[in-house]
Amino acid sequence: MNKQDNPGVQFPPPLLYAAVFVIGIFLQKFLPLDHAIFGMRAISIAGIVFLVIAFLFMVRSIGQFIRTKNTIIPNKAASSLQTTGIYHMTRNPMYVSLALIYLGLTCLIGNWWNIILLPVLLLVVQEFVIKREERYLSRKFGDAFIQYRREVRRWL
Repeated sequence: MNKQDNPGVQFPPPLLYAAVFVIGIFLQKFLPLDHAIFGMRAISIAGIVFLVIAFLFMVRSIGQFIRTKNTIIPNKAASSLQTTGIYHMTRNPMYVSLALIYLGLTCLIGNWWNIILLPVLLLVVQEFVIKREERYLSRKFGDAFIQYRREVRRWL
């Protein structure tokens, strides 16, 4: 296998989440949807809960990458397959945390467009980021990744 082999992800996933979030804000400005429900205290509390959970996912997943001296940059070659800790719950805790941050901020700013765009965003991340990473991990780690993929869900 080529030492330069990598997932081939060209656009950093956090920027995808941020770009779609900003698009939702602009859509709300030019095609406003009633956002009164977001004024409810329960929605704000849910937003904070999403952010706290996201922070926990992010810290645990990045911490594990640091401990194992692996890279979190998706267009770099992986040095090891993560299968323990938070990676025993989901194969993509960083992307789950980004989705939770997106959802938490959406609850706090009150924007239906961000809710509407979230499934599109998740589909783009899955098709153009996660599936590329999975093909790469199958090439790099073979049966170990295939077994891991059978045991642990892609999202949650």
